[in-house]
Amino acid sequence: MPYVTVKMLEGRTEEQKRALVEKVTQAVVETTGATSEKVTVFIEEMSKSNYATGGKRLSDQ
Repeated sequence: MPYVTVKMLEGRTEEQKRALVEKVTQAVVETTGATSEKVTVFIEEMSKSNYATGGKRLSDQ
């Protein structure tokens, strides 16, 4: 049972997230041979105020 976690900044539409899940699932199926029913995808959305690069929060840029 493959589990995939995608971490990304908030702001994507439901349609974008749906397409992401479909394509990630298909890639896992193609590379591992698992059936799509066995692939689990987690999307973790991060707030820009809780994410920083180079010592600066993205919400402050």
